[in-house]
Amino acid sequence: MSVASTVSLEHIRQVRSSADCLYDEQEVNAALDRLAQDITAALQDKNPLIISLMNGGLITAGQLLPRLDFILQVDFVHATRYRGQTRGDSELRWYVKPHQSLEGRHVLLVDDILDEGQTLYEVIEFCRAEGAASVLTAVLADKKHNRRSPPGFLADFTGLEIEDRYVFGCGMDYKGYLRNAPGIYAVKQELL
Repeated sequence: MSVASTVSLEHIRQVRSSADCLYDEQEVNAALDRLAQDITAALQDKNPLIISLMNGGLITAGQLLPRLDFILQVDFVHATRYRGQTRGDSELRWYVKPHQSLEGRHVLLVDDILDEGQTLYEVIEFCRAEGAASVLTAVLADKKHNRRSPPGFLADFTGLEIEDRYVFGCGMDYKGYLRNAPGIYAVKQELL
């Protein structure tokens, strides 16, 4: 049974209406503009393959890609440890691997948030094993805490830093919902 079928829409509405806005839509757009500038400076002459990590990276990539005014290709992967839960398992489950060959390519992985980092790190290692010439990462949000796996792991490009709270919006979800919220919001502790 999926988490979405066990949570009431009333609860989701309550989470949304009571959440604290950490970054509004204008602040998110400004962060995406900065990300695009930094990524363009690093990759505009490298014919990169931009890979979105589904599902969370879908919205970040969808907003970031039109800001990258250079030649590139797009692909996606779907690998998760969460499976609709609010905490991840230790095992990464692959649903979809890249469709394009990674051999000799400069790869940019795009995701919504860098939390503990285990999923993103394992996808990086997969890309390297598949022969990528380089692998860079871009995240809209970097959650500040000391639970990284591996310790000290950081994204190459980061839009915003967020406090160590459960967040949703701009691709980040709460029990499969609220990815489409236009800003980044923190769930009240009593509603988790």
